[in-house]
Amino acid sequence: MLKLYAMFLSLIFLVVLVAAIVGFVFRHEIKNSFASNYMLALRSYNATMDQRSEAVDTVQKTLHCCGVQNYSDWTNTAYYTEKGIPRSCCRLPDDCTEDDLKDLAKAKTKVYVDGCFTLATTVMESKMGIVAGISFGIACFQFVLFQCTLQSAEKVVARR
Repeated sequence: MLKLYAMFLSLIFLVVLVAAIVGFVFRHEIKNSFASNYMLALRSYNATMDQRSEAVDTVQKTLHCCGVQNYSDWTNTAYYTEKGIPRSCCRLPDDCTEDDLKDLAKAKTKVYVDGCFTLATTVMESKMGIVAGISFGIACFQFVLFQCTLQSAEKVVARR
């Protein structure tokens, strides 16, 4: 029974190790995927507040950014032709009018000009050290626990 536990513990250890390696190796693909999916979310953005639109608004409000590369990304969307840049891009929501948001020159002074892609990836990369440290700590704990389990199993077998 103890060996079965040790086997499961080593399996979990290997899964964590493989996940960490895959995350590191494919980090550029993750960035590209984020950029393309965020651009798709911008293109399908609407005021009915579906999940994608709500996610775009949350990212823009939280990171104080607008668009993928910059605020002018919104000009390629159907939403922009109807209503202009979304209010979630406004630096001061009370200071943005619909006319301001439909005119890029006026909007530049009222909205966040930096794109969300660069800010989001910067935040993710800054947190990667913390995630890696915690993962390494958990892996070390699992390894120590694994060694203790094996030693206990050896003692049980030696007593028989």
